[in-house]
Amino acid sequence: MAGTPEHPITITPFVGEVIVLRDGIEVARTSRALALKEASYPVVFYVPRADADMGSFAPNSRTTHCPFKGDASYFDLPGAPAAVWSYETPIADVAEIAGHLAFYPDKVEIRS
Repeated sequence: MAGTPEHPITITPFVGEVIVLRDGIEVARTSRALALKEASYPVVFYVPRADADMGSFAPNSRTTHCPFKGDASYFDLPGAPAAVWSYETPIADVAEIAGHLAFYPDKVEIRS
């Protein structure tokens, strides 16, 4: 388990397929997603970059810091600024999310 006893983080392989669409256009599809459960927050799917259409993504200058995961960088999708985030070099406890992308569910449609 990563995080702390008060703020646990678990990461497990998701069994099934995850499809991410923006305005009906598929931007990612994978059967290799990771499901990250952090404290009381909803599960977040982390999709390998290799399974995303990176041509649809534009780097965004936004950055944030999470004490449990590290520094996040962001990407825009058409019409959806900062819709995607990634931990390029996450904290060792959550190292498996490196090379993966996560999506804000209010900016994309996530099917699982």
